[in-house]
Amino acid sequence: MISRRHFLRTLAIAAASPAAATGRDRASPGVGFGDLIRDPDGVIDLPAGFSYTIISRKGEEMNDGLLVPAKHDGMAAFRGENGTLRIVCNHENYISMQRDGPFGRKLKRLDLVEQSKIYDFGKGTSPGTGGTTTIHYDPSTKERLSIHLSLSGTEINCAGGPMPWGSWLSCEETFMDPGSSFESGKIVHREKRHGYIFEVPAHEDGLAEPVPLTEMGRFEHEAAAADPASGAIYLTEDRHRSLLYRFIPNRPGVLREGGRLQALAVVGKPGLDTRNWNSRTLTPGEWFDTEWIDLDDPDGDDNDLRLRGRDKGAAIFARGEGICYADGDLAFTCTIGGPARLGQVFAYRPSPAEATPGEVADPGRLSLIAESTADSLLRNGDNLTLSPWGDLLICEDTSGNCGLIGIRPDGQQYSVASNSYTRAELAGICFSPDGDVMFVNIQQNGTTLAITGPWSTPS
Repeated sequence: MISRRHFLRTLAIAAASPAAATGRDRASPGVGFGDLIRDPDGVIDLPAGFSYTIISRKGEEMNDGLLVPAKHDGMAAFRGENGTLRIVCNHENYISMQRDGPFGRKLKRLDLVEQSKIYDFGKGTSPGTGGTTTIHYDPSTKERLSIHLSLSGTEINCAGGPMPWGSWLSCEETFMDPGSSFESGKIVHREKRHGYIFEVPAHEDGLAEPVPLTEMGRFEHEAAAADPASGAIYLTEDRHRSLLYRFIPNRPGVLREGGRLQALAVVGKPGLDTRNWNSRTLTPGEWFDTEWIDLDDPDGDDNDLRLRGRDKGAAIFARGEGICYADGDLAFTCTIGGPARLGQVFAYRPSPAEATPGEVADPGRLSLIAESTADSLLRNGDNLTLSPWGDLLICEDTSGNCGLIGIRPDGQQYSVASNSYTRAELAGICFSPDGDVMFVNIQQNGTTLAITGPWSTPS
């Protein structure tokens, strides 16, 4: 098996090879785990030998007396005590979705939560219904031990990322100011600004302090990933003209103490348009030297951070979505990039002197490593992770049947799972630290699945 450390380098070589490019986008016989078997219960199709357990479902009563919010999205699994796991899960609820929030119909359960632990109380009539839940799970018995609300009062918590010190960054994919408005047939009230990142410790049993990390930027966040070598954190943005951001903390691992927010640019190509929509500016497999541009006023009043970054020379991307650390590199998706607007996968290779003055002489590098076409198995890639066996696994967020697609280092693609029963996207793909259990969400259904099987034996 190829070393995981060299996965993205090898995939970039495969993408640049004419021989590989002719067939790399199509599923190949004998690749992956085999054909998917139709699920008699109509939840998710998996290969033979695999099974799932539903460990979270919207509307269930939790151990804190609240209800599981809807729209499960980004997620990560952390080691717990005595072989158990702690799974932190985002919920991409809008403020108007009170019926699908943790407080239930007519907010009958709102008084179960201390008001100071709710980021935006919404004048007591429309508190933020997003946030996170934390599941305590025993993989040996395949049982959920408990579940509770762990971040409250935020909204549209889309993705985020696990941090090496044991916390989850939950990202709001919105930009809203305080005030009253008419949304989805009802009047809602916001008392706080939205568009921030919040940190949720994975091992706490109660609600996290809802402190917005303002210096990490106010914009429509998608996902986050940390480079443990430098302590830098990389952020994606879900806009048609988005940036790739880097946050350098003043003190690594202590994000509340602030830091410096930057945007990626390509050396010698200011304002590079990586989307390949109207003309091909990037060819898969090419590597480009990069530089990072400091951004002023990251907690701005206007939703223009990406525009100000572009004016300073930052590269633009087509809806940056999932991002993950991949043994020295970072992989991220752009869900509508490419001539067919069916998605791209990029790699960023940090400098040996990342986030220090030395990176000017030895810069990080960027490469487009995959681009979906009409013949691709993968469509509109979103959340992603590097699997324990060394392949990249990507959740689809497309208008039709959404699946979970694997990409091998040689560029070949294969199906791992398929939601052929609804049009709900798959999200939150992650593994237990030992690689034995895969977790994934079916978003609109509001369910979290724990999937077990012979993960160590793909063809």
